[in-house]
Amino acid sequence: MTAVETQVSYSNSYTIQHEEAYMTQEDDWDRDLLLDPAWEKQQRKTFTAWCNSHLRKAGTQIENIEEDFRNGLKLMLLLEVISGERLPKPDKGKMRFHKIANVNKALDFICSKGVKLVSIGAEEIVDGNGKMTLGMIWTIILRFAIQDISVEETSAKEGLLLWCQRKTAPYRNVNVQNFHISWKDGLALCALIHRHRPDLIDYSKLRKDDPIGNLNTAFEVAEKFLDIPKMLDAEDIVNTPKPDEKAIMTYVSCFYHAFAGAEQAETAANRICKVLAVNQENEKLMEEYEKLASELLEWIRRTIPWLENRVAEQTMRAMQQKLEDFRDYRRIHKPPRVQEKCQLEINFNTLQTKLRLSNRPAFMPSEGKMVSDIANAWKGLEGVEKGYEEWLLTEIRRLERLDHLAEKFKQKCSMHESWTGGKEELLSQKDYESASLMEIRALMRKHEAFESDLAAHQDRVEQIAAIAQELNELDYHDAATVNARCQGICDQWDNLGTLTQKRRDSLERVEKLWETIDQLYLEFAKRAAPFNNWMDGAMEDLQDMFIVHSIEEIQVKHLVPLRDQMLQEEVARQQANERLRRQFAAQANIIGPWIQTKMEEIGHVSVDIAGSLEEQMNSLKQYEHNIINYKSNMDKLEGDHQLSQESLIFDNKHTNYTMEHVRVGWEQLLTTIARTINEVENQILTRDAKGISQEQLNEFRASFNHFDRKRNGMMDPDDFRACLISMGYDLGEVEFARIMTLVDPNNTGVVTFQAFIDFMTRETAETDTAEQVMASFKILASDKNYITMDELRRELPPEQAEYCISRMTRYIGADGPSGALDYISFSSALYGESDL
Repeated sequence: MTAVETQVSYSNSYTIQHEEAYMTQEDDWDRDLLLDPAWEKQQRKTFTAWCNSHLRKAGTQIENIEEDFRNGLKLMLLLEVISGERLPKPDKGKMRFHKIANVNKALDFICSKGVKLVSIGAEEIVDGNGKMTLGMIWTIILRFAIQDISVEETSAKEGLLLWCQRKTAPYRNVNVQNFHISWKDGLALCALIHRHRPDLIDYSKLRKDDPIGNLNTAFEVAEKFLDIPKMLDAEDIVNTPKPDEKAIMTYVSCFYHAFAGAEQAETAANRICKVLAVNQENEKLMEEYEKLASELLEWIRRTIPWLENRVAEQTMRAMQQKLEDFRDYRRIHKPPRVQEKCQLEINFNTLQTKLRLSNRPAFMPSEGKMVSDIANAWKGLEGVEKGYEEWLLTEIRRLERLDHLAEKFKQKCSMHESWTGGKEELLSQKDYESASLMEIRALMRKHEAFESDLAAHQDRVEQIAAIAQELNELDYHDAATVNARCQGICDQWDNLGTLTQKRRDSLERVEKLWETIDQLYLEFAKRAAPFNNWMDGAMEDLQDMFIVHSIEEIQVKHLVPLRDQMLQEEVARQQANERLRRQFAAQANIIGPWIQTKMEEIGHVSVDIAGSLEEQMNSLKQYEHNIINYKSNMDKLEGDHQLSQESLIFDNKHTNYTMEHVRVGWEQLLTTIARTINEVENQILTRDAKGISQEQLNEFRASFNHFDRKRNGMMDPDDFRACLISMGYDLGEVEFARIMTLVDPNNTGVVTFQAFIDFMTRETAETDTAEQVMASFKILASDKNYITMDELRRELPPEQAEYCISRMTRYIGADGPSGALDYISFSSALYGESDL
C-alpha cells in the first residue's frame, strides 16, 4: 500500500499536516501556542493506555509517557509491535548520545512510513518534552491506527467517522457528527458495542441523561470483553465542553480494529453466502432440468410404442374408440408435454445465461438429455404420431369399406339363397316318368326357362365370389364365415348345374320315348284332334302360368321405394357432411392466417431495436395474453374436427388447412411466445448484470440483425465470423474455434442473440472468482489451508454451512486435524476449475 506522507507538529512545538491537507478543516488543529490543559490530560491518559495495549504484547508497559520513552528502547519496541517489522539493533549504552541514537532510529522508521516529522527532534524526546512526546505518539497513532482505515472510498479520519455513523445509525439518541461532543453522553460508544456484540449491553436500558453511567458501562465492557483498555475518564469527558478529538479518535479506532476482524469475517462470509446462493440456485435449476428432461423423455419413451402399435381392431366401433383415444392424447395429454418441452428449453437458456453472468462453466446435461436430444426424441414422437393418425384414418376407411362390402355380400347371398331355395329338390324330382308327351314337352319348356334363369344368376354368383375375395384381401375379421357361405353357394351352384344337366338328359330321353309312342297314337290323335288341341291349349296355358316370375316382379316393385328412401337418407347425410366441411373451413381459414400473422409480429418484436427491453417485454406479454384468450377458438375448431371425424369426413375442398396443420402452428406459436419472452428476460438479466446501455443493446441488435441472413434469430458460424470481422476482430481458425466454444458450448451449430451479447460484453461484468472465494474461506479459516466443520457452522448460516460440509472433500495435508475440509478444491470446483 502506498504510504501517505504526513507532516506533524504540535502548537508552537509540533505540527501535524497531511500531504492532502489531512484534517485541516477543523479549527482545533490550528490552536495557538499552548495545548488546552484538559485536552492534554485526556491525551496523556489515552495515549499512555494505547501504548500499553500494544507494549503488553511484548511483556512490558509504560507508567509515564514522557519519561519511559526517553531512552528510545520502549519507543522502538512499540514501533516493532504495531508494525510487525524489525528495527535496527538499539544502542545498549545509557549515555545521552545512546538515547538520542535510539530515538533517531525510531524517528527514522516513522519517516520511512511516509510521515514527515517537522520540529520534532530526538533531543526533545530524550529531554522529556511532554508536548513533543504527545505529538510523536499521535503521529504514530495516526499512521498505524487510523490512516489505513477505509470505508467506501473514504479513509483515515473520514473513513473512521463514516464507519461510526453507519454502525450507530439505527440507534436512538445517537448522531455521530464528529470526534468530540458527539461522544459525550456515552451512547455512541454503547451503540458501537451493541451493534457488534448485542449480548454485552442492553441498549434499551440506557438513558441519555446518564452520560457518566453510559461511558463507564462502555469502558468496563470494552476492557473486560473486547480487550480494549480504559483510555479515558468519564468525568473528564463529561466535564469538558469539547473533549479532545485526538483522544476520542484514538479510543474509537481501537473499537474499529477490535471489530475489524469480525467485520472482515462477516464480509468474507457474506461473499461466500452470495456465491453459494448463486451456486445453489444454479444447482436447483440443473436438478429441475434433469428431472423435467427425464420425465419428458420417459413419457416419450412410453408413448411411442403406443403410437407404433398398429394392430387393427375388427369393428368400426373399436377403431373409432382408438380414434377417440388418439384425440384425447392430442387435446389432453400432449399439450402439457408441449409446455414442458418449451419450459425445458427456457430453463436451459436461463440457466446458461446465469452461469455465464456468474463466471461459471456452461451446464452440460447428463448423456442423452441435451436440448438437441430432447428435440430429436420429440421429432421422432411427432413422426410416429403422424403415421399413427394416417393409419387410423386408413383403417377406418378400410372398415367402412368392409362394412359396406359385408352388408352387400349378405344381401346378395340372401337373395341368391332365397332364389335357390328348393331348386335342388325340384331338379331331383322324377315327375317326367309318369308324364305324357305333352307334359314332357311342357316340363322341357319349363326346364329351358329354368336354365335361362340359372344362366342369368351366374353373374350374381360371380359377384358374391368377387366380394368374398375382396373381403379376404381387406382382412375382414369374419372372413371365415364369409368364405364358408361363399363356398356353400359355389358348391350349391355347381350341384345345381349338375342336376340341371341330368334333368335335361332325362327329359330328352323320356321325350323321345313318348314321341315313339306318339306315333303309335297318331292316328288316334288325328281322330281326336279337336279334343287334343283343346287339351294341349289348356295344358300350355297351365304351364305358362306356372313358369311366370310374377312374385319376383312384385318384390322388385316393393324394393324401388325402399331404394328411394335410402337414397334420400344418403342425400341428407352428404348435405350434413357438407355443412360440417364448410363450418370447419370457415374457422380454419380464420385461425390459420391469425396464427401465421402472430408468429410474424412476435418475430418483429424480438428483433426490433426501437424501444427499451421493458417495452418489448410489455408488448410480448400482451401478445401472450391475447394468445391465451384465443384458445377458445382452437377448442371450437377441435370440436368441429371431432364432428367431422365422427361423420367419417376425411377431405375438405373448402380449405387448405387440416387440423394437424393448425395444431402444429398453434403449438409453435405457444412455444415461440414463451421462448421469445425468455430471451428478453435473459437480455434484461445480462444488461443489468453488465451495465449495458440501451444504445449499446441497439447497436448489438443492429449488427446481429444485419448478419442474421435467415431472419430466424440465429446466425450460423459463417455469418458470425463475418460479423466479427466487420467489427474489427482478427480471426484465425484457432481463435475462431475458441470463440465458438464460448458462444456455442453445446455445439448446436448456431449463435443466438443472447450468446452474441454475452460474448460482446464478457469483460464488463463484475463477478466473483475462484481466487476471491478462496480468499474469503481463508479469512474464515484464520489463514489456514483447511477449514473445520465447526468454523463453517460458526461463520455461515446453517443451510450454507451444511451445503459446504456435504460437498467439501477431506483435507489431506499433514497440518490439518481429523475431519478438516479442503476449501481450495471446493472453491475451484464452484467455477469449474482445477485446483489452483
